[in-house]
Amino acid sequence: MDYAAFEALTFDCYGTLIDWERGLLEAARPILAAHGASAGDDDLLEAYARHEAALEAGPYAPYREVVGSALIGVGADLGFAPSDDEAEAFATAVGAWPPFADSPEALRRLATRYRLGVITNCDDDLFARSARQLGVAFDEVVTAQQAEAYKPRPDGFALMLERLALPRERVLHVAQSLFHDHVPAKALGLATVWIDRRQGRSGSGATPPAEAAPDAVFPDLASFAAAAVPEA
Repeated sequence: MDYAAFEALTFDCYGTLIDWERGLLEAARPILAAHGASAGDDDLLEAYARHEAALEAGPYAPYREVVGSALIGVGADLGFAPSDDEAEAFATAVGAWPPFADSPEALRRLATRYRLGVITNCDDDLFARSARQLGVAFDEVVTAQQAEAYKPRPDGFALMLERLALPRERVLHVAQSLFHDHVPAKALGLATVWIDRRQGRSGSGATPPAEAAPDAVFPDLASFAAAAVPEA
């Protein structure tokens, strides 16, 4: 891929820049333990993915509500009912989920060459907390709250392209989730890079399974940044 052909990079946040599987598990484990419930990591992540995707496919609701409701759905699967306070704490924890270790430095490197944007299934305030951990100023941010729609719907992508005011062949989308990102981005004619954070692990984790054909694949953001900005 000729990375010099692109002027802007757009990113998914949770799962690509922020370690949302680790964040989900760390927030969920104490709640399950308090109710005497248990599940393997992959089973818990995949159950969460099913509930979250179903909620995001319906009428728009704030991400806090989606996350809390997805926890309630997982609890029902496991035979317990989270309290309102537990659902609220679980949703609020989104802003504290940790970045992947390579994300801040890779983003700084990429920012020397490209305009950077984020298209994220999140509320404005929760993403703002995550962005502070990433340590870069994004040129454009499109949240689900702004688009009033969740990926894989195309609304957020369309809004980002409008704000960037660039031909789509000058925009490269970088993401982990085939389901949320690569399927809709490719349908819109965007080139994509898959950051395969789950490389070598079975199952689909916290994203529903999907089929897509990214233009390039990297195991992490650092290796992508080295390829896209080789002389930084």
